[in-house]
Parts: sequence; C-alpha cells; structure tokens
Amino acid sequence: MAIRALPVRHRADTCCVEPAPAALTEQQTAGVAERLKVAGDPTRLRLLDLLAQQAEPLCVCDLTPAFPQNQPTISHHLKLLREAGLIDTEKRGIWGYYWATDEGRRMLKAVQSLV
Repeated sequence: MAIRALPVRHRADTCCVEPAPAALTEQQTAGVAERLKVAGDPTRLRLLDLLAQQAEPLCVCDLTPAFPQNQPTISHHLKLLREAGLIDTEKRGIWGYYWATDEGRRMLKAVQSLV
C-alpha cells in the first residue's frame, strides 16, 4: 500500500460569510437569561402560571396549598420571581398579595408556546 501526500489547503484570512449582528445587546441578553433562570424552576414557573390566571392578587396563604412545599419556601420562590420583575406584590397589613406583571405574562406566553 502506497502512501500518498494530500495537498495542503490554506484558509483565507476571513471566513466566507460574516455573521449578522445579534438582535439583543449584551445587557438585554443578561437580563433575559436571568429571568429565564428564575422562571426555569418548576415551582416558580407554576407560581407564575397560577398568578397569571387570577383576576385578583393572591396571598401566599392562598398559593401554598397548591404546592408540596411549606409557606416559607413558597415565599422564597415568590421573592425571586419579584426580584426578576415577573411578579409584583403589595402589602396589606401583615400579608403580601402577588400578581403577575406584564413582563411575567409575556414570559409565560413564550414558555407556553414551547409546549
């Protein structure tokens, strides 16, 4: 069996096609990624979904029975959703009442389109 030398081809200085610019800025990408990270947890996604379906804000005591976790854990998940801007809250006495923000509803709609 004879060994045959193959010709060496050199790449051009640049690739054939220059990519189009990204649609999102680095700052936008970071913000969306953070919101996706928060909404990516199954409990938080269900909380967001439940809140988006309500006509009125709900108290954590109304939400907790729908989950196997205890109230402090649900409150922690709500805090993360609020910090991400996906839900908002209003204090009424000692209780906080939660609802999905427009941003949260848009996020949920995007997630639902994947199902």
